[in-house]
Amino acid sequence: MKSFNSRLSDVIREKGSHLCVGLDMNPEGLGSTNSSLEDLKTHAFKVIDATQDLAAAFKPNLAFFERWGSAGFKWLEETMEYFSGKNIVIGDAKRGDIGNTAKQYAHSLFNHFGFDAVTLSPYMGLDSILPFTRDPEKGVFILCRTSNPSAVDLQNQPIGDELLFDKVVQMATTWNTNDNVGLVVGATAPEEISRIRHQAPGLPFLIPGIGAQGGDLKRSMYDGNVNGTAIINVSRGISFAGDLSEKAIRNAAKDYLSQMREIQYS
Repeated sequence: MKSFNSRLSDVIREKGSHLCVGLDMNPEGLGSTNSSLEDLKTHAFKVIDATQDLAAAFKPNLAFFERWGSAGFKWLEETMEYFSGKNIVIGDAKRGDIGNTAKQYAHSLFNHFGFDAVTLSPYMGLDSILPFTRDPEKGVFILCRTSNPSAVDLQNQPIGDELLFDKVVQMATTWNTNDNVGLVVGATAPEEISRIRHQAPGLPFLIPGIGAQGGDLKRSMYDGNVNGTAIINVSRGISFAGDLSEKAIRNAAKDYLSQMREIQYS
């Protein structure tokens, strides 16, 4: 039995890819607020077909499925069945509730939908995390220093000589007893990726914020992969690239992958 973090490293090495394709499937991305659920389904499958051999991971964002109610949950089930099994699939759920509720979320995301990993909020402490980390083969990425502009409102609050996100790093490191804990660190805060990596050597990073959010790809790749492993998430910049054709989507993914491969980090 391989731990999640070991499997993630294996997939990155075998594919020669740090690319994670985010599936944020909104109607506006297709150029019209009137796009139907079927339009989005077709497009999502197109994105997967175009990038499955290039990406180490996919990250479906559950909010874009849940907005459609029960039909959206059915679509998420269909999407999970569509993957080939050769990629890591991360459920971008940002869960973080008390222990009993967390157990139900963990059962839903891991056992029902079949995600390999999920994103979690650490705000409620260990009992909101533990139900997701009991199985070494399933992984978690804990929100640490996120890519949104107002992340500094809480995450950069000083606590003595440290910042709040430093405390999250320290806790995540102690929680990694099954080698299946990682951190979400945004590419829009490049100076802090190195700081967090220094505190958490070996923990995998999920780095969003590249592309439409304007994150620093070079710093993300270099600082994220020194003394550890990072996957770099691109959502809109790939899923809704160019004329939305499979060729345009694939070319965008190949371009990001090429840029990543040019960055030397070891």
